[in-house]
Amino acid sequence: MKLKTLGIKNIRYPVKVREKSGKLQDTVASITLQVNMPQAYRENCVSIFLEVLNKYQDEMSVSIFSKLLQEVKDQLQANSAHLEMTFPYFLEKKAPVTGTPGLMEYRCRFTGGIGGDEDFILSIWVPSTTLCPCSKEISDYGAHNQRAEINLNIKSKNFIWVEDMIALVESGASCEVFSILKRPDEKFVTERAYNNPMFVEDVVRRVAEMVQSHPDIHWFSVGVESFESIHKHSAYAYVDSDDIGI
Repeated sequence: MKLKTLGIKNIRYPVKVREKSGKLQDTVASITLQVNMPQAYRENCVSIFLEVLNKYQDEMSVSIFSKLLQEVKDQLQANSAHLEMTFPYFLEKKAPVTGTPGLMEYRCRFTGGIGGDEDFILSIWVPSTTLCPCSKEISDYGAHNQRAEINLNIKSKNFIWVEDMIALVESGASCEVFSILKRPDEKFVTERAYNNPMFVEDVVRRVAEMVQSHPDIHWFSVGVESFESIHKHSAYAYVDSDDIGI
């Protein structure tokens, strides 16, 4: 029987990711690596996957992805190879008033292929705050707000730093989220959100408009989920650049 796909799925592996500052950040990724079925089945396929991952774990980047996939493809005489790597990425972020530093975690994913679909996709999930415009309008005082998560996926013509995309996405919500806030900071973010009310569809539109104007991005999708504070359900909105014709 001829099999179509062979690989390893959701293996947790220590890797290093290049930061915009030039440093390498240690993280632990969940990796799925697969190829189309080699022409002749070899019992050591899995060991080849792991050997190649071990070889390139010291720095994962767009350029490394292509080298890693090419090596796997060549060793297994496969027609194509595909890699997906999801990992937590930490950035130091200062509180807006007091400047108190704290680490923020962002979920990121690199997806790439060779020999078939060769597009590299950068995906990020960014926590944010949304505040309901209608709640603000109908209330004598106050308005319900909630934490939301913005997911951005992009294909780019040139290299783009994860940090730059996180900053872009964070500017598209009612307010950013911070890991450490003192009282002056809490006052700032509460009032910032109150003065910038947005539905999930407003956030999607704003982020999409900013990404659409980026000269190096030729495809994107944006999804926003708002974990509603006064409803049992979440609110959700999504747009794909293929649907808006860029």
